[in-house]
Amino acid sequence: MQKIPFIQKKILLIFASLSIISSTLAQASEEVNVYSYRQAFLVEPLFDKFTEETGIKVNVIFAKKGMAERLAREGKHSPADILLTTDISRLIELHDRDLLQTYSSKTLLDAIPSQYRSKDNTWYALTTRVRNIYSAKRLGVINVNYEDLADSKYKGKICTRSGKHAYNIALVASMIATHGKAETLVWLEKFKANLARKPQGSDRGQVQAIHQKLCDISLGNSYYFGKMLADEKQKVWADGVYINFPNQSNRGAHVNISGMAMAKYAPNSESAKILMEFLVSKDAQKLYAETNMEYPVRTDVMPSALVASWGTFKADSLPLETIAKYRKEALKLIDQAKFDL
Repeated sequence: MQKIPFIQKKILLIFASLSIISSTLAQASEEVNVYSYRQAFLVEPLFDKFTEETGIKVNVIFAKKGMAERLAREGKHSPADILLTTDISRLIELHDRDLLQTYSSKTLLDAIPSQYRSKDNTWYALTTRVRNIYSAKRLGVINVNYEDLADSKYKGKICTRSGKHAYNIALVASMIATHGKAETLVWLEKFKANLARKPQGSDRGQVQAIHQKLCDISLGNSYYFGKMLADEKQKVWADGVYINFPNQSNRGAHVNISGMAMAKYAPNSESAKILMEFLVSKDAQKLYAETNMEYPVRTDVMPSALVASWGTFKADSLPLETIAKYRKEALKLIDQAKFDL
């Protein structure tokens, strides 16, 4: 057997060592850290599939609030790569506090309609949900718009959660964008005058109130209808209402989103990019939307059979980024109308 000269042995050992170090570093970087406002049951199946397909491990920290504060506190030392949020207001908060970084690709831009992503490519929608109007079946089939909530014929017949909840703030902001501040304030005051009780509880709590005949009409996100139908105790509430898609003869129903963004100091940015593109893939979109009974943001992916059974609808085409500009004004008008008092 031919002997390998000493110098060649040394070179081979160096290359072997470099190969081991390179492999170790590659393995260390094959992970992605996610801060999520979305619940574990919604995202863990997605992350399991992602890891199975890519080999990239996903580490998740779940929270109900405080993401922006945590990121600001951690600064450049933050481990966060991807941020998942529950509505447009939280994405805008992260954006306005300069906690996001820009990332765009043909995959993302082709998959997500322009009205559901930021112009500077810092955040993207993943699913959509409608701000529906629920009505008691005892009223019969009705054609109702958001503006109709101020009609005196509904005096004492409407229930809603707090006007200052993010879902209602976004709706009021969309009203300002469409009608202006003065008209929206009048609408809020008349809407308040029609309430059967002080704003309280959750969206599902309002449908329960309809079941209890405390009111006949309420606001509620679309996915709550599916959740109630799937809950043995709450199904009777859902069975007693129609889910109405407002403003179908004009601008369309107000739509909110769940979304994603890349953290400003993402330490695993390459893995984060792969995850972002995975989350807008057809398979991931279908799984994500079905799990929470929302609508896929991709127009070429169908909603679940249950969600599709509620019928098709026309969505407001106003960009969410435009609506979000009126959030502060919306809060001021809600206070001015003393809506929650």
